[in-house]
Amino acid sequence: MSNPDLNGQTIYATLRRTAARQPTKLAVKDGDLSWNYARFNDWALRIAAGIVDLGIRPGDRVAILSRNSAAFAATRYALSAMGGILVPINFMLNVKETAYILNHSGAKVLFIGPDELTKAEQLRSACIAVEHIVSMGNQTDTRSSPGVLSIDQVASAAPYLSTASIDSALPAQIIYTSGTESAPKGAVLSHSAVIWQYGSCLVDAEVAYDDVMLHSMPLYHCAQLDCFLGPSIQVGGTNIITDDPSPDNLLRLLERERVNSFFAPPTVWISLLNSSRFQEADLSALQKGYYGASTMPVEIIKKIQRSMPQIRLWNLYGQTEIAPVATILKPEDQMRKLGSAGKPVLHVETRIVDDAGLDVADGEIGEVVHRSPQLLTRYYNDPERTAAAFKGGWFHSGDLAIKDSEGYITIVDRKKDMIKSGGENISGREVEEAIYLLDGVAEVAVVGVSHPKWIEGVLAVISVSDGSNLTEKGVIQHCARHLGGFKIPKKVLFVAELPRNPSGKILKRDLRDCYQEIFYDT
Repeated sequence: MSNPDLNGQTIYATLRRTAARQPTKLAVKDGDLSWNYARFNDWALRIAAGIVDLGIRPGDRVAILSRNSAAFAATRYALSAMGGILVPINFMLNVKETAYILNHSGAKVLFIGPDELTKAEQLRSACIAVEHIVSMGNQTDTRSSPGVLSIDQVASAAPYLSTASIDSALPAQIIYTSGTESAPKGAVLSHSAVIWQYGSCLVDAEVAYDDVMLHSMPLYHCAQLDCFLGPSIQVGGTNIITDDPSPDNLLRLLERERVNSFFAPPTVWISLLNSSRFQEADLSALQKGYYGASTMPVEIIKKIQRSMPQIRLWNLYGQTEIAPVATILKPEDQMRKLGSAGKPVLHVETRIVDDAGLDVADGEIGEVVHRSPQLLTRYYNDPERTAAAFKGGWFHSGDLAIKDSEGYITIVDRKKDMIKSGGENISGREVEEAIYLLDGVAEVAVVGVSHPKWIEGVLAVISVSDGSNLTEKGVIQHCARHLGGFKIPKKVLFVAELPRNPSGKILKRDLRDCYQEIFYDT
């Protein structure tokens, strides 16, 4: 018998090689739990053996519904080692939505976090294929959940060993898209695609051996899982894992663990800047700051650089289907190319095209399309959507952008987010950037909703900072000084917070649905 996949280039193989190179280096820290690379590798292989003992074979789907933990990370590598296909699930979905993904993917085992155990019985009865439910917590957590195993019970006394070689072209994971526009689609990503993406992150995002990286965004999302945790494991970084992304906890961990590398969507960076603890926290170790998932307001970039001048910032743009990073704006360009998504990463080709698939001129709006070994193989059980996405041999992102003469790409909007008011195209993002210039704006989203005269009217929905005295009239007057008349919001609403999914994206679809009749109600 030999170690699994000795010759293959799989996700698990990246851990195995790191554990052989530096077995005693700290790999993962999760609260009081600390694993060096040898221990982390051992746990992954013991879980892999236990999964096989449950009857799971290469190609079977295994789902994880859990908040961040070391056990989540170990199970991810365990599945890769034995050839299972990971299906990570958003823990904020309700039972019906979760059951849809489990049934659509045909997952045979569900690993579930202790916080989600109350859903276990409902999911068992609603899901056809699920044969076993395994708690990511300890045996105490499962006492009130009959039929649920604990991960300690599943993990074998002996590590998994196999002579089988896993083809790197085989699926490693099926990640379901956020569903901001429609029902979620299952993006099938091979081991090869994910590892090509690691290479892009290692080069263009400078993920490195000496990184102490804080992972606070959900690991079910490929941004945290594959842009940061995976590349960090591949090069032997140290990974601090937390399931609590609150500002107070993040500032505590950033300071205590001397974290030097941190990714978060703009909403989280904004929450850190607005925290009462921010000014007193010692963040001098933090050298690399990453953002993505949605556009970082220009004014927030300026605030980060004023308050933490030692930080070098990267903007990562992409989507689940490209594993997920497609372009990066590097530190040296943050101020020179404010608001840009940067240039394609090492292993991605990107074009901006019109509806006929032809390149648009520099400065003109078109759709972002990609060609890359990082791309999904297909949408699971959805040949029609797969064919439509790869029309013309390039993957169609659904994002609208412009490219400048130096090749830098700026995302204008999603196709569905472009506002057409009175026959004129309006970028909601452009209006948002103008509104962010106002003091007191915490977050803003601009959408188009039905209007009796203009077909679509521009609506600005604003979450304000504490103590703000912003008014609708003041916002509209401000916009009139910065924007053409047809771009000025017809109405401004103030809300406590904007709806978003757990990856940080503001759900403009929800805003459009909620306020679709607002111009008819006044």
